[in-house]
Amino acid sequence: MFTKEDILKQLETFSAAKGHLVTMHTSLRAVGPVEGGADTLLDALVEFFTPGGGLFCVPTHTWHTNVYDMRTDDTCIGTFPRIAAGRPDGVRSAHPTHSMKAFGDKALAEEFVKDDELVESMTDARGCYGKFCEQDGYVLLVGVGHNRNTYLHCVEDMLGLAHRLVEEPSKYTLIYPNGEEKERWIRWLDFSKTGDVSAHFPKFEPAFRYYGAIVDGKIGNADVQLCSARKMKEVVELIYSRAGGVELMADDIPLDESLYK
Repeated sequence: MFTKEDILKQLETFSAAKGHLVTMHTSLRAVGPVEGGADTLLDALVEFFTPGGGLFCVPTHTWHTNVYDMRTDDTCIGTFPRIAAGRPDGVRSAHPTHSMKAFGDKALAEEFVKDDELVESMTDARGCYGKFCEQDGYVLLVGVGHNRNTYLHCVEDMLGLAHRLVEEPSKYTLIYPNGEEKERWIRWLDFSKTGDVSAHFPKFEPAFRYYGAIVDGKIGNADVQLCSARKMKEVVELIYSRAGGVELMADDIPLDESLYK
């Protein structure tokens, strides 16, 4: 059984991210038993990363439904996001499919999430995901691989890659905390030509490591990668600039090292 103090000691490996934007994708099963459960884990992460103006952000996606009710803790991506979504000490964004809950200074959190009102796609670079690159933030992968690294969809959006978004948006209903309802139109990811490209995002990992974009560590029993958002974007951009328009994410064939070395 891991205590909060145990988790805080392990987090020292990731001190470079203190005071920055940090988002996390996690497997609680990989972390193992924590005294006090997911709430204690979240408390430790917020306490560690948020001093000095940092924000700790948990994806709270609701793409399983066309109604996003911000008054609930509804999310479709696991227990830890549901716990985060229901906590009163964070600020949740109004993205109808890929919302984010931000913890830390409330004014900073509100500023961080406000642009999710402007997004037109699932990982639109104008929203929260784009700010991880813009503000030199980090992605923490806890017991999961880059196939769970939603930020990489945003990188592909920033690079304007072909065949990543459908042409026609879908309608969603957003219900604000005060009960107000609003229609939103969001373009889905396009799986028609390449399938789910995120299944192949682990192909980028050797390139990320080559350029020092990853710091390895542990949280509980889980293997953890702390990934620089800005470096990941630069590496993916380099790879695609050398690929000459060739689609790289439609299969599991490892990337040719000449694309990044």
